[in-house]
Amino acid sequence: MAGLTRRRVTAGAAGALAATALSGSAAAMAPEPGARAVRPGVRAAGAQGGGPRRELRGMWIATVANTDWPSAPGLSSDEQRRELLDLLDLAVERRLNAVMFQVRPTADAFWPSSYEPWSAYLTGVQGRAPGWDPLGTAVQEAHRRGLELHAWFNPYRVSMTADPGTLTPSHPARRHPDWVVTYGGKLYYNPGLPEVRRFVEDAMLDAVRRYPVDAVHWDDYFYPYPVAGQTFQDDAAFARYGAGYPDRDAWRRHNIDLLVRETATRIKQIRPTTRFGISPFGVWRNATTDPLGSATAAGVQTYDDLHADTRGWVKKGWLDYIAPQVYWNIGFAAADYAVLVPWWSQVVAGTRAELYIGEALYKVGAAGQPAAWQDARELSRHLTFDQSFPQVRGNVYFSATQVRSDPLGAMSTVVAEHYPTRVRPA
Repeated sequence: MAGLTRRRVTAGAAGALAATALSGSAAAMAPEPGARAVRPGVRAAGAQGGGPRRELRGMWIATVANTDWPSAPGLSSDEQRRELLDLLDLAVERRLNAVMFQVRPTADAFWPSSYEPWSAYLTGVQGRAPGWDPLGTAVQEAHRRGLELHAWFNPYRVSMTADPGTLTPSHPARRHPDWVVTYGGKLYYNPGLPEVRRFVEDAMLDAVRRYPVDAVHWDDYFYPYPVAGQTFQDDAAFARYGAGYPDRDAWRRHNIDLLVRETATRIKQIRPTTRFGISPFGVWRNATTDPLGSATAAGVQTYDDLHADTRGWVKKGWLDYIAPQVYWNIGFAAADYAVLVPWWSQVVAGTRAELYIGEALYKVGAAGQPAAWQDARELSRHLTFDQSFPQVRGNVYFSATQVRSDPLGAMSTVVAEHYPTRVRPA
């Protein structure tokens, strides 16, 4: 359905920070060098006595296709580092306290992984070392600034093209071509193979072993989004492993359930203080499909189309937080922000999962978006609306490029009206 697609991937440029005048001293809130950030809690707005309550204020730093960082492949290590530190400083200036840093966008790595090659988005050549450790630097420098660092991984996407020849010869997907499915012009690992599931878990958890990341973060990609006229070819895997399930959809959901449950368990075994959070597409199921669903008319439903039971993961206690991408304006008929936030608030009520709302900053002022997104105060109205729901413990903005460019002054308005001071993540 038009207007109900996932977050778009746009080419970003990470240059020098534009000076942003914010009242108060954000730098004064940073901890001593080397101090670790402790996770934020509930929102500051409307706190009663005792100073502002805690909340998570995050921004995504997307690296796929060089969306936010680095601004282009092949920059020098000094240029890459400077751009990354500029983005962390930007988060501080905007009085945020967390960054979701994409470190495995396409079965690759932004750290010296023993499982997968260095990302081509760094050097322009997959497998070529950039001469420094971006994830290690990001963790250290984020913590120096009082920011949480959530390491953002994509579990199954292998390549943004369908040509395996674009992968380095030693890539696991080339050594195990039976692991790979071509779909929608891209390559994916097959979630139905137990050996694939174990491998992608090992590859992601390598970063948790190496670095004190505050969270493992996934976004909305599980089985790929449907492509008209195409079929995800997993017949052989279903024939081998699908016995006992009522249909292929149930088997596919079970595969993703296993990935989520096993990852949650293994994170706590490796580093008990590291959290596990997922940022899914904002609609689990429409109420017309399932009475437990939201009063929406979305063209994509994560349970049915991505085989991701996002509501179930919360109810089963597998997640520390969920940050649904509620990327629509208040009053949008097919998927109203003012319908989905209360629905997700009810989902997390009584569970251990914290709720953060993913915000579509990239839509503000963008051509072709509804009139609401041409209003600089739409996002600020979202945060005002969220104050009525104590389950909402923060907001995350997509993405860093727009946090910096501040379309229509929308981000400055959010900061002025809702973030009067930095909140210590303590």
